[in-house]
Amino acid sequence: MTYEETLHYLYTSIPVFQNAGPSAYKPGLGTSIALDDHLGNPHKAYKTIHVAGTNGKGSVSHLLAAILRQSGYKVGLYTSPHLIDFRERIRVNGQKIPKEYVMDFVERHRSFFETLDPSFFELTSSMAFDYFRAEKVDYAVIEVGMGGRLDSTNIITPILSIITNISLDHTQFLGDTVEKIAVEKAGIIKKGVPAVIGEIDQAGLLPIFLRKAQDIGSKLFLPQFEKVLRDAYLDESNEWYYDSTDYGQLFGELGGAVQGKNAATVLTALRILKENGTMITRQAVREGFEHVVELTGLMGRWQTLQKQPTVICDTGHNTGAWQYLGFHLTGELKRHKRLFMVVGMVNDKDIDGVLELMPEKAFYFFTQASVQRAMPAEKFAEKAARHGLPGTICDSVPEAVEKALAQAGQDDLIFIGGSTFIVADALPLFLKENK
Repeated sequence: MTYEETLHYLYTSIPVFQNAGPSAYKPGLGTSIALDDHLGNPHKAYKTIHVAGTNGKGSVSHLLAAILRQSGYKVGLYTSPHLIDFRERIRVNGQKIPKEYVMDFVERHRSFFETLDPSFFELTSSMAFDYFRAEKVDYAVIEVGMGGRLDSTNIITPILSIITNISLDHTQFLGDTVEKIAVEKAGIIKKGVPAVIGEIDQAGLLPIFLRKAQDIGSKLFLPQFEKVLRDAYLDESNEWYYDSTDYGQLFGELGGAVQGKNAATVLTALRILKENGTMITRQAVREGFEHVVELTGLMGRWQTLQKQPTVICDTGHNTGAWQYLGFHLTGELKRHKRLFMVVGMVNDKDIDGVLELMPEKAFYFFTQASVQRAMPAEKFAEKAARHGLPGTICDSVPEAVEKALAQAGQDDLIFIGGSTFIVADALPLFLKENK
């Protein structure tokens, strides 16, 4: 099969959560273990860092990979979902897995995994573990797909586990309370493996993690927020920065106040890694924060796509993320004349909860992403109207972006988001222009 045929096979023969949603979710580790045994347990060939959480796990994973790379290590990075190219999910030192490897992996193991009926994520996780072994990486940063306890990635025994935060998301799979979700995510904590809990101010959740750590014999570490400020700040040159005790003032390529908590989580993780023998330089930390996008290929985190008018996108898609995004967008009105919002969501999210947090002083272009799970733009607009959010309906993301750009002046701001898939549909429009 060609690369395109291989991708078509993966997307059509195996349930893909990114497109299909609940029907593609397959909890449990049995298939992942069988795949791993068939491949010769590739994840045991290198050190791993496991990152879970409702929000922030992508930023934390990419920052750690960037810093480890700048410290001289060869680093694998496994994340999901992808935005434009499937190969974004599997990277080594920022470079995407080659098309040839994807084709060869599927061809070599197709007859075996077809007997197992794996999910798309199970198969992709196995591919990542196998590729990292082939590339002889020193470290691999592994982002959990969903939850933790029953996630396909939870077959690894990492040198460090990280849980960024907990909020309501994927409730039909993980539980309808933050306490139930915390139990699921605590499932990545392993015996004898230190664990970092990113947000410690979530009422009632810390005892869940403490109990899990005590039950299995793991040490729990909490970010020292008195040493690392909770918030990120904008300086006069419009750059984000964080103050830290160990590394001084760090300038961050990832913007937004939420990145302060992510920075604190990362710096706590680095302290544990250093105490356990990982060599990490001060310069590597500074370069990792300042150039994480270039070093890892990260996209969609408060990312500026163009200026005049300013266009920013963000993949935040739940109430935990929009507590910060709504705050930022309201603040941006102080620096921009008008705010235009290109937004849409998928059916299985807390849509009313997110709409409640979207800014009222904005004009909306309601649209839908090109995935099966997308809520129809008309229905989304109806819900938004009940929250006092006016706007117009667009059949597609490109149409919504085109209309927003036509109406916006040089001093205005256009925000694109509400869903990872809205951002995925929008990015090619701007990347093509920038080539």
